[in-house]
Amino acid sequence: MSRIGRSPIPVPKGVDVEVRAGHATVKGPKGTLEVEYNPRLTVTLEDGELVVARPSDRRDDRAQHGLVRSLIANAVVGVTEGYTKRLEIHGVGYRGVMKGSTLELSLGYSHPVVVEPPEGITFTASEPTRIQVSGIDKQLVGQVAANIRAKRQPDAYHGKGVRYAGEFVKLKPGKAAAR
Repeated sequence: MSRIGRSPIPVPKGVDVEVRAGHATVKGPKGTLEVEYNPRLTVTLEDGELVVARPSDRRDDRAQHGLVRSLIANAVVGVTEGYTKRLEIHGVGYRGVMKGSTLELSLGYSHPVVVEPPEGITFTASEPTRIQVSGIDKQLVGQVAANIRAKRQPDAYHGKGVRYAGEFVKLKPGKAAAR
């Protein structure tokens, strides 16, 4: 049996969860998130905790059990605390600047790269080389951060580019090391 799927999800004060067959709506102080799931699974609210149960031990039911529990738990954390991804920009002349709500990046191209935040996402550039992506939807925050990183991935020879905060980039030695 799934260890993740078995554990109940605590619902903190100020969070309202509405469960219908195949659909859960989580409302909290930071916003509202909706989670769609397989209607074969049952989600019930018992004593301030959400419990996900599966109808059988079929392979697809077992696969969905832990997934649905994780998605609903991420929604509960998102509407109470929110999620944040931090990015760092490395390279001479590489920087990020806020222009209103949009993020303008100078990444060594002949033109600036402009990134518009999707609905529910906010950008913060406290320093020209540090970017913060925040929101309540864990998947959307991670995807937007990955899209920004993909604009100029870290170079294997010099380490220049956009990387996650704390990410280690192993540099290749180059031609000079072969001598």
